[in-house]
Amino acid sequence: MTEPKTTIAEKLQSKFDSLTRAERQLTNSLLDNYPVSGLASITTVAKNADVSSPTVARMVQKLGFKGYSEFQLALRGELEARISNPIAKYDNWAVTAPEAHVLNRFTEAVIQNMRQTLGQIDPEKFDDACAMLADPERSVSIVGGRITRALADYMFTHLQVAREGVGLIPPNSNTWPHYVLDIKAGDVLVVFDIRRYEHDILRFAQLSKERGAEIILFTDQWSSPVSKIATHRFNCRIEVPSAWDSSTTTMLIVETVIASVQDLIWDGTSDRMEKLENLFDRTRLFRKFI
Repeated sequence: MTEPKTTIAEKLQSKFDSLTRAERQLTNSLLDNYPVSGLASITTVAKNADVSSPTVARMVQKLGFKGYSEFQLALRGELEARISNPIAKYDNWAVTAPEAHVLNRFTEAVIQNMRQTLGQIDPEKFDDACAMLADPERSVSIVGGRITRALADYMFTHLQVAREGVGLIPPNSNTWPHYVLDIKAGDVLVVFDIRRYEHDILRFAQLSKERGAEIILFTDQWSSPVSKIATHRFNCRIEVPSAWDSSTTTMLIVETVIASVQDLIWDGTSDRMEKLENLFDRTRLFRKFI
């Protein structure tokens, strides 16, 4: 059986961590409307990515092409194969809506975000981050920004059930020095920071790092400044056809991390869940139908 040919998108994703910031910017631009985004002139591609033409030329060579024309020829080949292959055609996600409807455009963008994000995650590094979060010797603190605070809260609610020693940093940053005071070497700080990156979060991460914290960062495809001091980072693609960025892919990674941590410490987690359910019953917090 013939091995499937590696696409340019897959090559870009596999090299992502080793690229310069400008090259990452170019990669994200090319993947946004792949493969069509790479079929324009080299100057247009550079302008769309807000990088220089030499950056585009160097990237093409890194991918193994002799020049930009050879790169475009390969892209056109992929596009032709995609168009001519009926398997590559997809039904509308909302079957009663036209392909151009926002339900279908938005959903397709989110699915592309997921594919590209997952393609850039190293499973070994993912497992290492989850092992850190599951380590009972490490306390875990979680902090988020103006929008990502909701993700931080969600992660905290689940991890706090799974294990002891998990804290959620409050939104008012004037109290954050009190929380830095309790951080010990080896503790874990989970940081959520997407564009527009927040000064307070960077400063809190820096102070925590000085105290010996290991930082796990959830950010976007361009990377928060916190990435420079993070032990592990998850670059989640966030762009969709909306004035707002999407948190769907970030939530996917968060929920996968929660599931992994839960599996690693299931005996302790199941015991905590049983005790929590007993407390729910005693407080009658939830309605019972039987």
